[in-house]
Amino acid sequence: MSDINSKKVKSSDLELKDKMVALNRVTKVTKGGRTFTFAAIVVVGNENGVVGHGLGKSKEVQEAIAKGVDDAKKNLVKIPLRNGTIPHVQEGRYAGAHVLLKPAAAGTGVIAGGSMRAVLESAGITDVLAKSKGSSNPQNVVKATINALASLRDASMVAKQRGIELDKVYNG
Repeated sequence: MSDINSKKVKSSDLELKDKMVALNRVTKVTKGGRTFTFAAIVVVGNENGVVGHGLGKSKEVQEAIAKGVDDAKKNLVKIPLRNGTIPHVQEGRYAGAHVLLKPAAAGTGVIAGGSMRAVLESAGITDVLAKSKGSSNPQNVVKATINALASLRDASMVAKQRGIELDKVYNG
Protein backbone atom coordinates (compact mmCIF):
# COMPACT_ATOMS: atom_id res chain seq x y z
CA MET A 1 0.00 0.00 0.00
CA SER A 2 1.14 3.53 -0.69
CA ASP A 3 1.81 6.02 2.06
CA ILE A 4 -1.56 7.55 2.93
CA ASN A 5 0.06 10.46 4.80
CA SER A 6 1.56 11.76 1.54
CA LYS A 7 -1.97 12.33 0.20
CA LYS A 8 -3.26 14.36 3.18
CA VAL A 9 -5.09 17.57 2.28
CA LYS A 10 -5.81 20.71 4.30
CA SER A 11 -9.52 21.56 4.57
CA SER A 12 -9.10 25.35 4.84
CA ASP A 13 -9.36 26.19 1.13
CA LEU A 14 -11.94 23.57 0.10
CA GLU A 15 -15.71 23.74 -0.10
CA LEU A 16 -16.77 20.48 1.51
CA LYS A 17 -20.16 18.76 1.57
CA ASP A 18 -20.97 16.35 4.38
CA LYS A 19 -23.06 13.19 4.43
CA MET A 20 -24.07 11.25 7.52
CA VAL A 21 -23.40 7.55 6.98
CA ALA A 22 -24.70 6.12 10.24
CA LEU A 23 -26.14 7.25 13.55
CA ASN A 24 -25.90 4.91 16.51
CA ARG A 25 -27.77 5.38 19.79
CA VAL A 26 -25.86 4.02 22.75
CA THR A 27 -27.57 3.36 26.10
CA LYS A 28 -25.72 3.25 29.40
CA VAL A 29 -27.72 2.00 32.37
CA THR A 30 -26.75 3.66 35.64
CA LYS A 31 -28.13 3.84 39.14
CA GLY A 32 -30.08 6.97 38.15
CA GLY A 33 -31.62 5.42 35.04
CA ARG A 34 -30.68 5.19 31.38
CA THR A 35 -28.29 7.63 29.70
CA PHE A 36 -28.52 7.96 25.93
CA THR A 37 -25.63 9.11 23.77
CA PHE A 38 -25.25 9.24 19.99
CA ALA A 39 -22.36 8.31 17.73
CA ALA A 40 -22.42 9.73 14.18
CA ILE A 41 -20.22 8.52 11.31
CA VAL A 42 -19.81 11.33 8.78
CA VAL A 43 -18.13 11.54 5.35
CA VAL A 44 -17.06 14.87 3.82
CA GLY A 45 -15.79 15.59 0.32
CA ASN A 46 -15.54 18.28 -2.32
CA GLU A 47 -16.88 15.91 -5.05
CA ASN A 48 -13.65 16.48 -7.00
CA GLY A 49 -11.13 13.97 -5.64
CA VAL A 50 -10.95 14.86 -1.94
CA VAL A 51 -12.72 12.80 0.74
CA GLY A 52 -12.49 12.18 4.50
CA HIS A 53 -14.35 10.43 7.32
CA GLY A 54 -14.99 11.19 10.97
CA LEU A 55 -16.74 9.98 14.11
CA GLY A 56 -18.54 12.28 16.54
CA LYS A 57 -20.05 11.33 19.88
CA SER A 58 -22.37 13.42 22.02
CA LYS A 59 -25.55 13.42 24.09
CA GLU A 60 -27.33 15.30 21.27
CA VAL A 61 -27.65 14.21 17.62
CA GLN A 62 -26.76 17.58 16.04
CA GLU A 63 -23.70 17.98 18.22
CA ALA A 64 -22.52 14.45 17.38
CA ILE A 65 -22.87 15.21 13.64
CA ALA A 66 -20.99 18.51 14.04
CA LYS A 67 -18.16 16.74 15.90
CA GLY A 68 -18.07 14.08 13.16
CA VAL A 69 -17.75 16.77 10.46
CA ASP A 70 -14.87 18.43 12.37
CA ASP A 71 -13.13 15.07 12.73
CA ALA A 72 -13.66 14.28 9.03
CA LYS A 73 -12.04 17.57 8.00
CA LYS A 74 -8.88 16.43 9.81
CA ASN A 75 -8.75 13.14 7.84
CA LEU A 76 -8.95 14.30 4.22
CA VAL A 77 -7.15 12.42 1.44
CA LYS A 78 -6.69 13.26 -2.27
CA ILE A 79 -7.54 10.55 -4.77
CA PRO A 80 -6.81 10.34 -8.50
CA LEU A 81 -9.88 10.42 -10.74
CA ARG A 82 -10.01 9.64 -14.46
CA ASN A 83 -13.17 10.71 -16.32
CA GLY A 84 -15.39 10.26 -13.26
CA THR A 85 -14.08 6.79 -12.39
CA ILE A 86 -11.03 5.27 -10.71
CA PRO A 87 -7.83 4.48 -12.65
CA HIS A 88 -7.66 0.75 -11.84
CA VAL A 89 -9.11 -2.12 -9.77
CA GLN A 90 -8.32 -1.74 -6.07
CA GLU A 91 -9.03 -3.65 -2.88
CA GLY A 92 -9.14 -2.15 0.58
CA ARG A 93 -9.21 -3.67 4.05
CA TYR A 94 -9.87 -2.41 7.53
CA ALA A 95 -10.47 -4.81 10.43
CA GLY A 96 -13.16 -7.27 9.20
CA ALA A 97 -14.30 -5.12 6.28
CA HIS A 98 -13.02 -5.89 2.79
CA VAL A 99 -14.02 -3.82 -0.24
CA LEU A 100 -13.41 -4.21 -3.97
CA LEU A 101 -13.55 -1.21 -6.36
CA LYS A 102 -13.57 -1.55 -10.16
CA PRO A 103 -13.55 1.23 -12.76
CA ALA A 104 -16.70 1.45 -14.90
CA ALA A 105 -17.67 2.91 -18.27
CA ALA A 106 -19.29 6.35 -18.44
CA GLY A 107 -22.99 6.21 -17.65
CA THR A 108 -22.76 3.18 -15.35
CA GLY A 109 -23.32 5.15 -12.15
CA VAL A 110 -22.21 4.30 -8.63
CA ILE A 111 -22.98 0.62 -8.08
CA ALA A 112 -22.26 0.33 -4.36
CA GLY A 113 -24.03 -0.33 -1.10
CA GLY A 114 -24.84 1.97 1.82
CA SER A 115 -21.76 3.39 3.46
CA MET A 116 -19.50 2.76 0.45
CA ARG A 117 -21.84 4.80 -1.76
CA ALA A 118 -21.59 7.84 0.54
CA VAL A 119 -17.77 7.77 0.40
CA LEU A 120 -17.61 7.30 -3.39
CA GLU A 121 -20.15 10.05 -4.11
CA SER A 122 -18.42 12.47 -1.73
CA ALA A 123 -15.14 11.79 -3.53
CA GLY A 124 -16.72 12.78 -6.85
CA ILE A 125 -16.72 9.33 -8.43
CA THR A 126 -19.66 9.02 -10.83
CA ASP A 127 -19.00 5.61 -12.41
CA VAL A 128 -17.71 2.67 -10.38
CA LEU A 129 -18.52 -0.95 -9.54
CA ALA A 130 -18.02 -1.74 -5.85
CA LYS A 131 -18.52 -4.78 -3.66
CA SER A 132 -18.33 -4.97 0.11
CA LYS A 133 -17.10 -8.34 1.36
CA GLY A 134 -16.76 -9.35 4.98
CA SER A 135 -18.04 -7.13 7.76
CA SER A 136 -20.94 -4.75 7.11
CA ASN A 137 -20.05 -2.52 10.08
CA PRO A 138 -20.45 0.99 8.58
CA GLN A 139 -17.41 2.45 10.33
CA ASN A 140 -15.08 -0.31 9.13
CA VAL A 141 -16.54 -0.29 5.60
CA VAL A 142 -15.98 3.49 5.35
CA LYS A 143 -12.37 3.12 6.54
CA ALA A 144 -11.73 0.20 4.14
CA THR A 145 -13.16 2.23 1.24
CA ILE A 146 -10.99 5.25 2.04
CA ASN A 147 -7.94 2.96 2.38
CA ALA A 148 -8.68 1.57 -1.10
CA LEU A 149 -9.15 5.05 -2.58
CA ALA A 150 -5.97 6.37 -0.94
CA SER A 151 -4.02 3.42 -2.41
CA LEU A 152 -4.99 4.31 -5.99
CA ARG A 153 -2.20 5.44 -8.32
CA ASP A 154 -2.63 7.25 -11.62
CA ALA A 155 -0.33 6.79 -14.61
CA SER A 156 1.84 9.82 -13.83
CA MET A 157 2.53 8.54 -10.30
CA VAL A 158 3.50 5.11 -11.69
CA ALA A 159 5.83 6.71 -14.27
CA LYS A 160 7.48 8.84 -11.58
CA GLN A 161 7.99 5.84 -9.25
CA ARG A 162 9.46 3.69 -12.03
CA GLY A 163 11.57 6.53 -13.42
CA ILE A 164 10.21 6.23 -16.97
CA GLU A 165 8.22 8.44 -19.34
CA LEU A 166 4.42 8.53 -19.18
CA ASP A 167 3.85 6.92 -22.62
CA LYS A 168 5.98 3.92 -21.62
CA VAL A 169 3.54 3.15 -18.78
CA TYR A 170 0.82 2.49 -21.35
CA ASN A 171 2.95 0.96 -24.12
CA GLY A 172 5.28 -1.11 -21.98
